[in-house]
Amino acid sequence: MTSLREIEGPLDAAGLRVLVQGYAPVVLRGVAKDWPLVQAGAVSAQAACDYLLGFDQGAAAEAFVGPPSIKGRFFYSDDMRGFNFERRKGRFADLLKYLLQLQGREDMPAVYAGAVETAQALPGFAGANQLPALFGMGAEPRIWVGNRTSISTHFDASDNIAVVAAGRRRFTIFPPDQTANLYIGPLDHNVAGQPLSMVDLAEPDFERFPRFRDALAVAQTAELEPGDAIYIPALWWHHVEALSDFNALVNFWWTDSPDQDARFDAMVYAVLTLSRLPAERRAAWSEYFDAFVFQEHGDPAAHLALEHRSVLGEPTPQLRQYIKQYLMRGLQRP
Repeated sequence: MTSLREIEGPLDAAGLRVLVQGYAPVVLRGVAKDWPLVQAGAVSAQAACDYLLGFDQGAAAEAFVGPPSIKGRFFYSDDMRGFNFERRKGRFADLLKYLLQLQGREDMPAVYAGAVETAQALPGFAGANQLPALFGMGAEPRIWVGNRTSISTHFDASDNIAVVAAGRRRFTIFPPDQTANLYIGPLDHNVAGQPLSMVDLAEPDFERFPRFRDALAVAQTAELEPGDAIYIPALWWHHVEALSDFNALVNFWWTDSPDQDARFDAMVYAVLTLSRLPAERRAAWSEYFDAFVFQEHGDPAAHLALEHRSVLGEPTPQLRQYIKQYLMRGLQRP
């Protein structure tokens, strides 16, 4: 593994554009060091929770709770039909109080609540803890709280800036071209919506997963302190370890187009329709994808007048609606 590239905060809109264009993860040291939540967390976990409770309006949250035996790693059950933790719903405020009660226990259960929307759970929090570079991006903050936990290697469809607000976290990042070396589990049955690597990063089984050595050779890693953040581009795999008895992270996802969430669905449908074809026919379809989807040879409709490009034209709202209707008719065929 190598260390992730680092830059020092602050980050402005122009700097963010450079990061996005570079399409590579970067650690942003100290970018949120002046956040009130970060400053409260520097005093104590109790102070951080008291600060968050000042915004609480009684909203609910769902937490993952696993026994000490899972060692903080939320994953599948042994038979892979279920998971090694249970989901508990309750008030966000009660979750914070529970985490405080668990601090210092040797038999501490693993507790984690992710992607809690601050607009609903902590109204007013976003205005007091801001990243100005994201103004106008539609990136609403979400908060993640828990104790010593490990989130298996996964990707997000959106670009992401994650701010460590309390505690410490270790990020291990793999580029998209390592997907085949990460031994991904079921695409549609997973812990929190995203496919996971089946490899335990803490204790990799190289006999079962030999290509994982190749992934580790190009992995990048960094430990983040409170006030640090990390930019993770869409589709980069990341493994996240929370290293303290109390941790809080605030992340910002943003989309690059209205079609973003449908891209994974398109891939799954391609798996259904193409992946079991004979090799020579898969190769033929690969040529079509290279030409029309990935545009390896330039704009495939450049020789057509604008009014004749149809589904190959610029994706206006009207064209998006037409394509959806066109696809729905095809999906309804037996």
